[in-house]
Amino acid sequence: METPAYRVEFEGKAKIGEIFGNMISFQLKPEDLTSPLAVQMAISRLYEELMKALQGPPTKRYVAEVRFSDSTGTPVAIGVDLGQTLPPLSKREVKVKVIIEFYDEDAQNA
Repeated sequence: METPAYRVEFEGKAKIGEIFGNMISFQLKPEDLTSPLAVQMAISRLYEELMKALQGPPTKRYVAEVRFSDSTGTPVAIGVDLGQTLPPLSKREVKVKVIIEFYDEDAQNA
């Protein structure tokens, strides 16, 4: 295993919840709220995705919403799919450690 050139760790919190696994991710963008027509088109996309998701049997999945602040103090939120079974945790809100490692690709190829 290669050694990272740089490593940084962040501490944060995670909330664990449940979603239907066949639900497709839907995101609103700022341009979706620029006019009544743009909002209507966004609602139509959401409706279309919901109809696709309802065609198959529902499957429950556990996810974690992980929140931490980066080195500049900017809040960061990421989602982590935990699978179909809940990890052995005593609470639905837990502490997390986020590790980022940097590798020099040029050093690997030399």
